This record gives sequence, C-alpha cells and structure tokens, in this order.
Amino acid sequence: MTPKIFSFFSGAGFLDLGFEQAGFETIFANEIHPEFMKTYNFARQKLSIKEPKLGCFVNSIESFFTDKEIREQFNKIFQKATHKKQPIGFIGGPPCPDFSVAGKNKGREGNNGRLSGLYTKLICQYKPDFFIFENVKGLWRTKRHREYYEELKQEFMANDYLLIDNLINALEYGVPQDRDRIILFGILKTKTNTQNLSEYFNWKKFQIYSKEQINSINFPKTTSFNEQSILKMPNEILSDITIEYWFQQNDVTNHPNANHFFKPREGLSKFLIVEEGDCSKKSYKRPHRWRYSPTASYGNNEVHLHPYRARRMSISETLAIQSLPREYQMPKDISLSNMFKMVGNGVPYLAALGIGKTVKDFLENHYETHML
Repeated sequence: MTPKIFSFFSGAGFLDLGFEQAGFETIFANEIHPEFMKTYNFARQKLSIKEPKLGCFVNSIESFFTDKEIREQFNKIFQKATHKKQPIGFIGGPPCPDFSVAGKNKGREGNNGRLSGLYTKLICQYKPDFFIFENVKGLWRTKRHREYYEELKQEFMANDYLLIDNLINALEYGVPQDRDRIILFGILKTKTNTQNLSEYFNWKKFQIYSKEQINSINFPKTTSFNEQSILKMPNEILSDITIEYWFQQNDVTNHPNANHFFKPREGLSKFLIVEEGDCSKKSYKRPHRWRYSPTASYGNNEVHLHPYRARRMSISETLAIQSLPREYQMPKDISLSNMFKMVGNGVPYLAALGIGKTVKDFLENHYETHML
C-alpha cells in the first residue's frame, strides 16, 4: 500500500517529507508563498525526491472556492488521483498565529484563523479517504479556540468522518525541541473496517520516549556563557534529544546554510551576558547545548542565541533542531526572514515521520477499498 497525499500549506515540506519516509507519496502540493514553494522543490531536488506528479500549486487555498478556473482545474486533478485504488489523503497545518497564546490570538476572526475553516471546508467538499489536520496547542487548550475546534470536528463528523486527535510533543519522537502540537486524524466511515478509532489508532506505537521518561531526566539548567567553550556531556541524560547531539550529527558548521544567520548592528553586548540554558525571557533565549530547545529557534522577534557562540542561531542549526536530515538544505537566494519563518513554522521532521508511520500502520490494517 502506497497512500497518496495532497499537501496543503506545504511550507518547506517538513510534514510531507516525514509522511513520504513513512511510505506515502505526495502527488500534489499547495503553498501561497512563491519563495516557500521554491524552497520546497529545491530541498526535494537535493534529497533526490521527485516533484509531486500532479503539480505544485502556488496560490491561496481560498482560491479553490473563489476562482472558477482554479476550482475546475483542481477538480480535474482530484478526479485523476481518485481513479487509483490506493488511499487518498489531505494533510496540512493551517497557519496558526491566531490560535497561539504567544501569537495574535485572534482565533477564527483572524486572517490565518479563517484558513482552518477553509481547510475543513475543502476536506468536506472533496472527501478524501483520510486527512491530517495539524495545529498549535492553543486551538486545543484555550477555551474560546477550543469551541471553534469542536465546531470544526462537528463539521467533519457531519460529513461522515470518524475522528481521533491527540496533543503530541516533538520530544516524544526524538526531536530536540519541546513543542506541542494538536494532530487530528479523520477517515471516512465507508473506508474503514472499524468504527472505533480509539481502540486501533495507536498514537504511542512509534514514539521513542514518553513525557514521564523525559521529565525524569536531570538535564542541565544553566551554565555561565563562555564563547567557544567545551562542555563535557553530563552522565545519564538522553543525548539524542539534545541540541549538541544534533549539531554534531548534522555537521552544522559545514552545512550549506551554516552562514545564514542575522548579524545585528546592535545587541552584541547582550549576546555575551545571557547564560547558556537561560530561556526564561520572551526573547534572547540561549538554549543549553546538553538540553533540548524550547521551540524551533528562529530569527524574527524571538531571538534565539547559539549556546556557545556570541551570535544568533543559523539556518543549519535550526534545521538540526527541527530534526531534518543533514542533506536537507535551503536555496541561498531566499531572504533570511523567509528562511527562518519556514523553519519556525514547519512540523518537526521526526514528529512528522512518527505521525506518518502511525497513520500508515492504521491504514494497512483497517482501510477497506470495497466498503460502501
């Protein structure tokens, strides 16, 4: 079984890569930003992965409803895909600042918040066999956003989808990053031999660590900052979810994106006084090399400093924190702001891989083509 996926809000392709490594094939990708789609295709070329065979579409998901020509074009693409007997799925994570506690928090009324409703509408209109909806934990835990999320789920159920969701953390999949995400999986009732997803959809099967296991480890907290210092790895930590492990594994200093980082005209003195491991402030966080990062480090308003260098994190280092393969790279003619935005917004690769394996495992055992 090789399920086919339509990717929406594709960004730099982290979610797609994880699913493809789990045994799926991306046949269509949609992204509104041209530089993001350029990066998507460039990275795949460097990884020797073919472009989606039904095309890469650069436009807003809203155009599938408002532009007659685009809608007709997409209808033909989707019909072509459904002639095959393999499962067809939609995967995507609508932009989430409007549901993030640290973001705009405008909810459904925000420009990005509306996209969750449009993605839901698109799924219910075309009815792929299954779908993945990914978003920030604010959509799950904030009361007013949770009400909207429940409305979206009701819409899916009204269109014959069985649902199961879970709040996952990237650390559980071996990513050196403490990052929560809500993952919603849906499958048409007519495409599965079970009506009880909670019994057969095993979220934990492909997780590497439990939260309890991670919380029981005494990771180092703070260390005085000394540029270019050498610090021996502490005993009895989980080394493979530490920043330094991933820096070494991805050979970040020799990566093609090693020199892509912001070089501010001011603020260098501040870079020298923040202790290694001090992530207590909203900005100017300096993760500890022998601990995981609080988020995917990026370089806009939230400044993430290198653990033992007097500068911000580079693209190669943030890609490592997102657990990307070392061969993954971004084109050098993309703006730094867009590079960091893509890295910061992307689903951590190993988490995407784990989720993809979970979905594939379920489909192999409970997807039925002959059901009516």
